[in-house]
Amino acid sequence: MNKIFNLPNCLTGARFLLAAVLACLMSLDQTTMLAFISWFIFSIAAATDWVDGYVARLYKIETVLGKLMDPLADKVLVATALIMLIPLNVVPAWLALVILCREMIITGLRGVAASSGIVVAASGLGKIKSIIQYISLGTLIFPEGILPIPYLHTIGLLLLYVALILTLWSGFDYFSKLKKVFFEASE
Repeated sequence: MNKIFNLPNCLTGARFLLAAVLACLMSLDQTTMLAFISWFIFSIAAATDWVDGYVARLYKIETVLGKLMDPLADKVLVATALIMLIPLNVVPAWLALVILCREMIITGLRGVAASSGIVVAASGLGKIKSIIQYISLGTLIFPEGILPIPYLHTIGLLLLYVALILTLWSGFDYFSKLKKVFFEASE
């Protein structure tokens, strides 16, 4: 039981809570200050993704629960930001839908693999995808006009298109790694 309540797993749990706070903040009428607070909450949540993995590896306290919940917490955070940016006319709904569908499919694949006793940790490509998603979404949440960077949200949207390509690419990569599980499970 003590292994479950370690620092990395608590940070993963915090990411779920911060995603809920982000959803609440972004559902309010956005002011510059509220957008900045939303960006700050999102940034802290995104940082916990790196910190929990680093601490787990450094102190060798990786758990099966952590390997399963960490990617799910990432997906919840990304889904929250994507969905909340749609009504703000910052992210096209179709783009959010494609990314979210991939995330749900991969979560399902991981669930099938886990039921077969196979835990699939995030790949290097998946980690790069997550970093680009976090940077692009953080840029899109950050209020325009605070920094003297012209077209900040356009830059963020372009980065999100890069994240889309990486999202699809890493999705195919996961599927190819897990196709053996699928074909064995269907026999």
